[in-house]
Amino acid sequence: MADRDAAWVGWAGEPGPAPEPFYRENLFLQPVRLTSVEIEEYYEGFSNDTLWPIYHDVIVQATFHRHWWNSYRTINDRFAHAIAGLAAPGATVWVHDYHLQLVPAMLRAIRPDLRIGWFNHIPFPPVELFAQLPWRGALVQGLLGADFLGFQRTADAENFLRSCRRLLGMSTRGHTVTFTSPGGDAAPRTVRVSAIPISVDFRALSALASTPQILARAAEIRASLGDPEILMLGVDRLDYTKGIRHRLKAYGELLRDKALAPPTVTLMQVAMPTRERVDAYRVLRDEVERTVGQINGEYEVLGSSAIHYLRHSYPRDEMAAMFVAADIMLVTPLRDGMNLVAKEYVSCRNDLGGALVLSEFTGAWHELHQAFICNPHDIEGVKQTIMRAINTPEDERRRRMKAMRKRVADHDVQRWASRYLEALASAPSVPHRVTRPVTRQRPDAERDDMGRPVVGRQSFRGDRQVSEVGQELRTALRAFASLPRVLVAVDFDGTLAPLVTDPLQATAVPGGLESLRDAATLGGVTTAVVSGRDLATLERLTAFGPDDGVTLIGSHGAQTNRGDRTALGSTAGAAFLDSAAAALLETLSDELEAIRSRYPAVRLEHKPAAVALHTRDVEPSAAKAATRAANEAGRRHAGVQVIPGKEVVELSVSAADKGSTLAHLALESRSNATLYVGDDATDERAFAALQPSSGDLTVKVGTGETVALHRVPGPEAVVELLKIFVEARRRPG
Repeated sequence: MADRDAAWVGWAGEPGPAPEPFYRENLFLQPVRLTSVEIEEYYEGFSNDTLWPIYHDVIVQATFHRHWWNSYRTINDRFAHAIAGLAAPGATVWVHDYHLQLVPAMLRAIRPDLRIGWFNHIPFPPVELFAQLPWRGALVQGLLGADFLGFQRTADAENFLRSCRRLLGMSTRGHTVTFTSPGGDAAPRTVRVSAIPISVDFRALSALASTPQILARAAEIRASLGDPEILMLGVDRLDYTKGIRHRLKAYGELLRDKALAPPTVTLMQVAMPTRERVDAYRVLRDEVERTVGQINGEYEVLGSSAIHYLRHSYPRDEMAAMFVAADIMLVTPLRDGMNLVAKEYVSCRNDLGGALVLSEFTGAWHELHQAFICNPHDIEGVKQTIMRAINTPEDERRRRMKAMRKRVADHDVQRWASRYLEALASAPSVPHRVTRPVTRQRPDAERDDMGRPVVGRQSFRGDRQVSEVGQELRTALRAFASLPRVLVAVDFDGTLAPLVTDPLQATAVPGGLESLRDAATLGGVTTAVVSGRDLATLERLTAFGPDDGVTLIGSHGAQTNRGDRTALGSTAGAAFLDSAAAALLETLSDELEAIRSRYPAVRLEHKPAAVALHTRDVEPSAAKAATRAANEAGRRHAGVQVIPGKEVVELSVSAADKGSTLAHLALESRSNATLYVGDDATDERAFAALQPSSGDLTVKVGTGETVALHRVPGPEAVVELLKIFVEARRRPG
């Protein structure tokens, strides 16, 4: 390859013999042949009727055929040999997507001199779904032939690491997995795994959208649709993961409810055909077209359709004009690795106009926090989100769009490619100098259905369960349970749920939420979850509703789900911030974004009254520097509360804290004493505000200095603690 800078190896898109290799500028293109039968079995079959459903939460049932798998192996081997014959000594190879998961190991077997990376453009499923694949082990081993594996979201990287541990018994540490070949005939290798989300060419799209031709075409599009006051747009491949049916249902109900009506409003839905020989896609097409016909038949008025349905693909210029024309962009997939349409829409809005309605199940949601977020499965919630996007004042919509454009501009496709190649170049290049990994476990440990020890629930010695709640705390809990009226409050992360790299993937340990719900049913007991999470996320993570009797307090006390009482905070999301506080929060977000640009592994979490900088994935020296910079940013501004935590620092424009929140709640509930359980620095304020001499109980979860009087080792012990309280309350004495 001395005479060329780079080469592309791929299928040309048509069945039959591959075209001859050719050059385009400095890129050498090497087509790979696929026959009609191979397209049917490898591409439409195994890739898109077996893997695609599993990787997208089994929205439709996956199909398993052994001959499809054989074809998948054959094609992956063909690609591996094509690459091996083309790559220069020591070359870097970047393999893309779920169609080629066996290529890394196959290529390494042929050309061990190469540096190999792989990137997944779609989600990687939880191990419980991935385990359904009969060929799961071979797929994981195929990927572990790479030096570096890139994913769209941190959750996808963690799902892969869990599959390595649970399905192959591999040893993982942080973001690496130690891979030992099944035959033990090769030295162990270290494979690095990380999230590097893909993006778009912001500058090119922004420049295109500002040209007179595109602006004129956007005006033409609106005119051809009758110049509606509100033009909503959906642009999707005609795929069951994109949530088109759910979106149409929500829109149809808004028309039925007379919240919207043509000709004032219209929806333009672009549905690009794809995989039309796969049964599930044919069924989807028929359902969508039938629904569009029903809605138009019932709600369109003369000269104005309720829905303009376009089952075509469009060139880049036309798409840019549609983005400029649309007032509301609906991006509501049921599951998506990223969804670049959302970023393309933002890139084209040079005027800061428009609003983005975005599914929380897209990778884009992790970056475009200022979008109007919805759960596409919740039709009523989608309707409310659409109306909120329509009715939000223009200055607020412009502020949101400005922030999203800055994010996409700072993290464009060029930066994505650079970050990926830098990560691949810095991945471990020499084998681990260790012997085969050894798993140490007690012979009497509880095991799952695959024979592996169950970790983290309870400890066992022989036939006797060992309590993680000490006798002194047990005695104190029984005394506390005997009081007439009590408040039982707990933190969420690190207390009810183990800490995870991606906080959005946190899950309460078994029994935790149930024990709180049980406590809430007891007479004289008020229960609460008090968290730094925003209220909407806390509601999703706990699934507590109005009938469960558990008070949810988010943003360290700035929000509550107690709709009839607002002394604890606001129930209106971000609306409780005045204009000065909202402007200050935007400034803080911009300053922390600048810090993140210097330390790419840093993650930001945007909340209604705060922005948090997480360093859980960051190399220690960089984490220290990023944290110091965030602290300095907070101290520069009056009215900012700097809240430190475990590998996180939060900058809040609200004066609320957990200590004052508990005091308010105890007063309202007329409690004689409070039990509070928490794990980090924000909980120390709550511990310090309580009065042990008056019967209050304070319990620290985990290690570290604390002012709490008692300590338990982890979330599993918190469940035991709550159960002891419930039992003592039910059976006094």
